Amino acid sequence: MSNAFRSLSNLNYRLWFGGAVISNIGTWLQRTAQDWIVIAELSDKNASAVGLVVFLQFAPQILLLPVTGWAADRMDRRKLLFITQCLMATLALILGILVLSGHVELWQVCACAFALGCVAAFDAPARHAFVSDLVSEKELSNAVGLNSVSFNSARLVGPAIAGILIALIGTGWVFMINVLSFIPLLVALHLFKSRLPKIETDNSKKTPDVAKFLDGFRYIWQHREMAVILVMSFLICSLGMNFSVYLSAMTVHVFQGHADQYGFLISMMAIGSISGALVTASRRSSPTFRFMIYVAAMFAVSCLLVAISTSFWAFAVLLILLGLSLQLFTTSTASYMQVATEKRYRGRVMAVVLATAMGSTALGAPLVGWIADFFGARWAIGVGSISGVLAALLGFWFLRQQANTKRVDPL
Repeated sequence: MSNAFRSLSNLNYRLWFGGAVISNIGTWLQRTAQDWIVIAELSDKNASAVGLVVFLQFAPQILLLPVTGWAADRMDRRKLLFITQCLMATLALILGILVLSGHVELWQVCACAFALGCVAAFDAPARHAFVSDLVSEKELSNAVGLNSVSFNSARLVGPAIAGILIALIGTGWVFMINVLSFIPLLVALHLFKSRLPKIETDNSKKTPDVAKFLDGFRYIWQHREMAVILVMSFLICSLGMNFSVYLSAMTVHVFQGHADQYGFLISMMAIGSISGALVTASRRSSPTFRFMIYVAAMFAVSCLLVAISTSFWAFAVLLILLGLSLQLFTTSTASYMQVATEKRYRGRVMAVVLATAMGSTALGAPLVGWIADFFGARWAIGVGSISGVLAALLGFWFLRQQANTKRVDPL
């Protein structure tokens, strides 16, 4: 087996990977259908409405951060994931019924998005930390990269299929198909009950639970390089990760397209994302801090090129570069943080990392939507370039400070 796929030699990880691929495709079917019904049917082609839904879906990553990180370390992750997956399937079913009944309204989509965000806030850190229960420390960096391959392969296939299905059978049935996509992962989680050894969780009562909530923050603050990476992630994700907002705005306002064009653009971006995930998975060592600085600069350049592209096809092709740079940064961040963190703190640290990425995306979504509505969709992409420049400059400044400190105090 090639180096990039070496974690798949682990049977437990193969079960997880197979179920996750199908589940992730369903997730992207729903995301595409949800964004499209909001901008095309439930609002007057308003990008700010999409930004609001994105905000509600990802804001719980910040609001529930202390509890979600604690739960990922204190609870049985397999059981926690089984519960969250069942709840997300139920929410997809509710949304599907609302759409098929013909009585769906924007506030109902917003309510479902917020509820889904609350459940996903518990699911995400547990899902990332659960990988370390399936593979050895030696395989962990590769497994993290393959997780991103799974997610972004689904992002390549899912939106393209969703665009076609929306035109053929409508958004309601797309939500229903997503309900079925949860079954393989639930089956895999059930099989793990007898396959995995008992995983020790941090059940210590020596310190108050409130103090434990803050352990992820404390751990990152004590490792300043990790803290700088977290700030860089906030800058890039807040303005650059809101592709559902600016791509939907570009589709309806600039290119006067439909759901199939929107799905195609997301799929083009996913081609780059898959490439980025494969590059990360192929690395034998964890990404370095300097590597992430270069990737942040690459992201800034790619955002600028996408923003100024004039034709639909040039725009679509350049999205591959944007997806590549964005995925290299986010996957490298997750890999670096997991490998650099002691295992007993990993759930809480990953909760902080994921909350920063998803929470900053939520905070930036209304701003990106407002920029798209009042200044144009291209400007909504252009601000992502500014965030990449700021992130790269911060990283270079930190390296310079570290170099100066070593010269002053060689010990």
